[in-house]
Amino acid sequence: MSETANKLSNIAIIGHGGSGKTSLAEIMLFKAGATNRLGRVEDGNTVMDFEPEELKRHSSISSSFHQFIWNKQTINIIDTPGDQNFFTDTKMCMQAADGAVVVIDTIDGIKVQTEQAWGFANDFGMPCMIFINKMDRERANFSRTVEDAAKRLEPIPIVVQLPIGSEANFKGVVDLIGMKAYTYDNDGNATLIDIPADMKEWVETERESLIDNIVEADDGLMERYLEGESLSDDELNAALKKGILSRDIVPVLCGSVAKNIGIDLLMNTIINCMPLATDRRERIGIDPNDKSEIGRLPDPDAPFSAFVFKTIADPFTGRLSLFRIVSGKLGSDGNFYNSTRTSRERFNQLLTIAGKEQKPVNEAGPGSIVAVAKLKDTTTGDTLCNEDNKIIFTCAEPLPPLISFAVEPKSQGDEDKIFSSLSKLLEEDLALKVDRNAETKQILLSGMGQVHIETTIEKLRRKFNVEVLLTTPKIPYKETIKKKVRVQGKHKKQSGGHGQYGDCWIQMEPMPRGEGFEFVNAVVGGSIPKTYIPAVKKGILEACQKGILSGFPCIDFKVTLDDGTYHSVDSSEMAFKIAGSLAFKKAVEQANPVLLEPVMKVTITAPDEFMGDIMGDLNSRRGKVLGMDSAGKNQVINAFVPMAEFLTYSLDLNSITGGRGIFTMEFSHYDEVPAQISEKIIEEINKNNA
Repeated sequence: MSETANKLSNIAIIGHGGSGKTSLAEIMLFKAGATNRLGRVEDGNTVMDFEPEELKRHSSISSSFHQFIWNKQTINIIDTPGDQNFFTDTKMCMQAADGAVVVIDTIDGIKVQTEQAWGFANDFGMPCMIFINKMDRERANFSRTVEDAAKRLEPIPIVVQLPIGSEANFKGVVDLIGMKAYTYDNDGNATLIDIPADMKEWVETERESLIDNIVEADDGLMERYLEGESLSDDELNAALKKGILSRDIVPVLCGSVAKNIGIDLLMNTIINCMPLATDRRERIGIDPNDKSEIGRLPDPDAPFSAFVFKTIADPFTGRLSLFRIVSGKLGSDGNFYNSTRTSRERFNQLLTIAGKEQKPVNEAGPGSIVAVAKLKDTTTGDTLCNEDNKIIFTCAEPLPPLISFAVEPKSQGDEDKIFSSLSKLLEEDLALKVDRNAETKQILLSGMGQVHIETTIEKLRRKFNVEVLLTTPKIPYKETIKKKVRVQGKHKKQSGGHGQYGDCWIQMEPMPRGEGFEFVNAVVGGSIPKTYIPAVKKGILEACQKGILSGFPCIDFKVTLDDGTYHSVDSSEMAFKIAGSLAFKKAVEQANPVLLEPVMKVTITAPDEFMGDIMGDLNSRRGKVLGMDSAGKNQVINAFVPMAEFLTYSLDLNSITGGRGIFTMEFSHYDEVPAQISEKIIEEINKNNA
């Protein structure tokens, strides 16, 4: 099988979880004859959701791929997750698409994930169309959904179809361009009927509005329209496609996936109006030799170039790299160059992905989404190209992780196995992050939410036979001082033969937050020989790794070594190292030591009606609001919040906003813990360490 670029289109199906994206993909594949049975999410027998974790949760956790041919055109479907926990995969895979079908559940309306996916499409300059699903369900309301979309999405959606009936009486759709009405039987077969009499006024009003919007995409057509000329359906469809490709128009269609109503019209609209791979603009990249901008057109005769947008890790078959070909062609085996890693790669088989199946292909050209196995260096985000025509494409950044858990092995000695197995999962899931915290001695697994982390642990067990426990991470507190002191550190020991003698005087004073540690040698007159001064510094550095309050590292202080004495026989580097350590401990005790906590810079985006509750919640978490901004239909709050108060915020924000709020966070700085809270923390930590 080979794909021809001028008859190929890659369409991402995007939207919030539960809107019916996977079910839509399944019915499109079935109607086109790409599958011989209709899979149902509820029955766990879909071709698009096949991972055990997806079947268990009845929800997509990773983008899946399949193809069908409709009206002699090949469509690659990318079925993306709608759950916030897995939205990094949605973002990364949307890069490979030419256009997007945004599925909106008319009952739930537009959720934050709908807006977020829409934002990705805008970022990628991707033409979109909207499919309002579940028109057969109780409380279905087409007009309300369209109105909501017009308020919250840009560019503003334009209605091209109207529903015939609603809820249990929903039975078909009216095409406003062709002015044709269709009803459907139980098998999804359409019958052409007259437009219902009770809809004619509504239809005329919406058609007039539609034409007004369509002709704006074509100056010549608008002039004729304003002069009173009638326009043919072909002219309107051509102008509609032009407006969609320029992203001035977003058409709104409707139907029911469950009842198989309107799916054929949706597929026809995809074929007639959504962009082909050859419609894509030149993709701009960087010449790695001189860092200048260069471009690649979707031309099969141009030098080969592609970008890797997804990696699938399998413990048995190895790494599978999925990439979209931007320009040129690729045969069934051969070589290419990874310009991101500056390495040559060889592959033995070119594959297309169809659900969980991998099918060999002989050749692929521009726009094709293909995969190869077992590349030695290539990872997600890399550029593949012809070595004689190097280029590097910039790929999207993964979304930042929002929640962290400490990971502990169930069996002793499995720590290294945890790290190696998690590193493989990190290759396929860029939203995951693994760290070993030096202060708390914990392995930290970070992700987009609790479900994301739990799913990762399930994969870890299934794919790599590694069992782990999840616990709340310890907070990496630190200690510092608040006043300047001068103390003596003296180590003197006599035990037969040579003794040990080291004596130093130090001044210790606080430094501005974030300045770290500074050591100044102010010894004059040789009261301490130069050979022993580094030992004093070393003793202080080792001692400051364990502060006196609760054993956390001490930071942001300056030590000035200004005096001391030595013994010509008993002094040594070790003695002065111990003296430095003793001086540090004595100084900290006298310098008003305090506990510091990590503070996160937080950005919260949510609709205006939730601002009061969010502000109140932030205050209860000792948050400091820095300011508010507007972002389209939402408000954005910037704040500083202590990490200790923010470990479970993703769950709490979801509860406050009904799933319509999102946030990002990153470490900002350390700040002093209020005295009353500090006492409780120190007491609890010392009790646990006893």
